[in-house]
Amino acid sequence: MSVLPYASSISGVAIRPTKEGVIRHQALTAMEEQTNMQLDQIKQQIELLARQAQEIVKRKELSLMIYDAKLNFRPVIGQVYHLYQKNDDSYLLSMVSPKEWGGTGPFKQFVASAKLLADHTWMEVS
Repeated sequence: MSVLPYASSISGVAIRPTKEGVIRHQALTAMEEQTNMQLDQIKQQIELLARQAQEIVKRKELSLMIYDAKLNFRPVIGQVYHLYQKNDDSYLLSMVSPKEWGGTGPFKQFVASAKLLADHTWMEVS
């Protein structure tokens, strides 16, 4: 005699799905599909929020670097400026692009071109 709750040999009783079992299986399948779809949507939203947070952090870091730089003019919202690192490792914000300098100009290196946004943060532009 077997302790299994179902037949385990060919000579055992045939197991036929009941109407209740079919309904339960269909409901569980639909529930599984629906919850997986909703979890995938939430995962995509989380990934989007993470990307947006990374962009904000990057903007903040660039903004801090620019506001720590020497400014010889008052930046205008919506305009693009160019950040350079000087030979003494300080930074300078300039209206002159690397193309106009013909390279890095008199500076150690070009850091980034950035646009001043309305919230007074800076967004890197290419």
